[in-house]
Amino acid sequence: MDVVLELADNYVFDSLYGKVVDAFHVSPMMGASSVNTTAPIFTTSVSASSSIASALLDRNNLFRQGLSLFFITWIMGTLTYFVSASIAYFFYFDREEARQHPKFLKNQEFLELKVALMNLPGMALLTFPWFLAELRGYSYAYDNPSEYGYFYLGFSVVLFLLFSDFFIYWIHRGLHHRWFYAPLHKLHHKWIIPTPYSSHAFNFLDGYSQSLPYHLFPFFFPLNKYLYLLLFGSVNYWTVLIHDGKYFSNNAVINGAAHHASHHMYFNYNYGQFFTLFDRLCSSYRHPDQELFDAELKRDQKLQKERVGEMEFMLKSVEGEDDRTYSGKKNV
Repeated sequence: MDVVLELADNYVFDSLYGKVVDAFHVSPMMGASSVNTTAPIFTTSVSASSSIASALLDRNNLFRQGLSLFFITWIMGTLTYFVSASIAYFFYFDREEARQHPKFLKNQEFLELKVALMNLPGMALLTFPWFLAELRGYSYAYDNPSEYGYFYLGFSVVLFLLFSDFFIYWIHRGLHHRWFYAPLHKLHHKWIIPTPYSSHAFNFLDGYSQSLPYHLFPFFFPLNKYLYLLLFGSVNYWTVLIHDGKYFSNNAVINGAAHHASHHMYFNYNYGQFFTLFDRLCSSYRHPDQELFDAELKRDQKLQKERVGEMEFMLKSVEGEDDRTYSGKKNV
């Protein structure tokens, strides 16, 4: 993250923070001796302003670094989500097919965007301390790929994916417990038929908890800093891919869009993020419905009615009454 922060400082924050300090006409060198000592409240106010100005102008200041990393995490997270989800939505997501499904919500895309954009700042607020700790040298992140060798560089990718998938599996499954589902995870399950925009449309505590393994990894295992940025960007894009409705592969190992569509449809299956391994080991695996890969079966009204009936039974057992408002374009 030090590389990203240096670039942001060079091109954005040095200038931005300088303008903020100038706008308030506060000198970072100003002290109590330069003001009227008979006005203690004013003296205290100027002294505090002077401290803030000094912090904002010092690249190595903890406050400035934390503030900068918060904005970087929020802005880059929002841009990554919006751009990648929009590419999927406009270029290959089958919008008309999704909207024709009886469980597609009224104004769903707008609602998904609204939920995501409202919760991304909260996720950034909880996430940036991990980046700050890594920046301050508390993790095992390293610069030179040769430091641990190129074999470990490649192996660390596999280790990162398995480490993340294991803990995300249990966090995600835990979020389906009755103590956590209604207050945290139910919001993400509002989308029975997900679109790419539903990928980040969840409660910020839900989203943060499922991203936590990504941030924990470099505090337990060495990880190249540049590889970490690549992996973190990739897992955000993967989150879009498993909500994009493009069922490229009926793969029994990779937890793709079809597997995750089954999770949204039937709730208590396929908790994994990247692989089906831990779902298989822990008896929560469900193979995707065959019609997801067969256009003719997908048009079968009787079969769709059966699937919707099963979904409604599962929904009632998990949530009770259904409080969603559906588009009503088609009834089964």
